[in-house]
Amino acid sequence: MSQGAHWPSTVGVVGLGYVGLPLAVALAAAGIDVVAVDEDASKIEALRRGESHIEDVPAPLLRSLAQRIAPTTRYAALTSADAILLCLPTPLTRNREPDLTALVSASSSVAEVLRPGQLVVLESTSYPGTTRERLVPILEESGMKAGRDFDVAFSPERVDPGRTDHTMRTTPKLVGGLTPTGGERAAALYELICDEVVRVGSPDVAEMAKLLENIFRSVNIALVNELSILCDRMGIDVWEVIDAAATKPYGFMRFDPGPGMGGHCLPVDPFYLSWRAREYGLATEFIELAGKVNAQMPLHCIARIERALNEVGKPVNGTRILLLGMSYKAGIGDVRESPAIVIAEHLQALHADLSYHDPYVPEVPELGLLSAELVPAVARAELVVILTAHAEVDHVAVSDAVPLVLDFRGVLRHAAQRSAAGLG
Repeated sequence: MSQGAHWPSTVGVVGLGYVGLPLAVALAAAGIDVVAVDEDASKIEALRRGESHIEDVPAPLLRSLAQRIAPTTRYAALTSADAILLCLPTPLTRNREPDLTALVSASSSVAEVLRPGQLVVLESTSYPGTTRERLVPILEESGMKAGRDFDVAFSPERVDPGRTDHTMRTTPKLVGGLTPTGGERAAALYELICDEVVRVGSPDVAEMAKLLENIFRSVNIALVNELSILCDRMGIDVWEVIDAAATKPYGFMRFDPGPGMGGHCLPVDPFYLSWRAREYGLATEFIELAGKVNAQMPLHCIARIERALNEVGKPVNGTRILLLGMSYKAGIGDVRESPAIVIAEHLQALHADLSYHDPYVPEVPELGLLSAELVPAVARAELVVILTAHAEVDHVAVSDAVPLVLDFRGVLRHAAQRSAAGLG
């Protein structure tokens, strides 16, 4: 089916978070009318006022597309859409099992308003089989049959918040249709906003490919994190080791250690696959070990902090410690699964006199802390810990101004003056 035969018209986007809102904006910018659905009434009201809650969506851009984006809490508005894109959160339970509560709830609401001829695409990351085994049966509660009365596809989000070199437009988009027609229709839609659309044979393949992408990163990050612990004990500079290995033009891909993994994908996705694998009698030990190593990195950081203070005769209790960075990566304010939060909680439990500075995170309510002004915070600090390497912070100048610094991001490794207490 060609683009002209079916698109553009109206598309519904359900879930207006880090995935859904940028997607809605991209569609609107391509000339498509968008029904933007979210159950959070306050979020909808803010969007109607032209206020964006997503850093990658500037408010002026949102306001410029106001005529094409209709924010609403009502699923009934989706009846006018040719396609409905589901962008719901898929976190883990406390037992590290998939939590599809939001997806199931939204899918049930969509089923109540689904009409013949519509295309439903799931973008939420989940285990292989979610589209076929969970989404489709719920949608068929409408009394219609998937692949006959309406089409279904899975197209995993590939969003890296704060990134400008690889955007929604330039990042290849995977599409797996439940049927060939569903795949063709989904591909035609995404070709309006993506330069390259890659079709695969089924939703299951696309679901597994998405997990592989993130598990690949998780495993390699775990490898260098474990190596950084070993280098620390051996007195070897891990950053110099990685720099040296990276000079090989083939057979090596650079990954850097850090205080742990954060964000909405990497700490979560491996557990989706390991949970699914157990249903097939397979223990994915390699994948689970990587998750375990990365989850323990904040505790390694705490041990390094304690050791650094012991070496200068100070306890953690009462020491003025300044954390640089609270978000899980540089250039954004996203604190989901951030290792910096875990480290801060441990330091508070050890009664440190704790403060933090992050130009993107004005406050962390669960810690009872506000971001401190950098200059006075540095002036009073006895120890500075670099947890997120925001470009807006002159880390070299900070390291020169404090008696002790721990660099868990390697930003000082090329500085002329390195702290003797630095990582590695």
